[in-house]
Amino acid sequence: MRRHEMIKAALLAAFALGTWTACQPPAQGGEGGGIEPQAMADALHAVMESDRTVYTRNVVNRLAKEQQVIKASEHWKEEPALPLPAQMFRMGAEMVAEKDVGFSYALLSKWPINKQNTPRTEVEIAGLEFVASNKGQNFYAEEMLGGQKCFTAVYADTAVAPACVSCHNEHKDTPKDDFALGDVMGGVVLRIPVGS
Repeated sequence: MRRHEMIKAALLAAFALGTWTACQPPAQGGEGGGIEPQAMADALHAVMESDRTVYTRNVVNRLAKEQQVIKASEHWKEEPALPLPAQMFRMGAEMVAEKDVGFSYALLSKWPINKQNTPRTEVEIAGLEFVASNKGQNFYAEEMLGGQKCFTAVYADTAVAPACVSCHNEHKDTPKDDFALGDVMGGVVLRIPVGS
């Protein structure tokens, strides 16, 4: 019986150690500790990109394009329709901004249908150019905005479903009408304040 209790205690200790190890933060960086801005930006973007892709493929593309049971429209508040993926993304960004959690993000494009999604800073412009010209690579820089030093990351936003392509190519306000599946259509700009 004693041997059984020792094995049980050893297994419990191993489980506790494994759980403790799995819950430890990633390697600390910088003098003040904490996660590096690039690692934080990459992790946040991984969640954003996954959620955006799931919504685009499994909700908008499936229901509006394939099954045609409901349409997706920029006028979703006025008519029975799904919000467009870009609108869903903006709503999330606005909610995050209200919470003041230490980062911000936006979906911008060199070819915006909605002019409020036009790049404005030199870093945004350079980042969008870079991700459009260097498929699969991200852009990282630091910039000063309103007296605040920010780590800024730009990630390619690609056409992940046929609904992306047809919506952008057929929109009356589109400045570019030859997108194809997999093309870079814009970029996610993510900012993290890093000091003054």
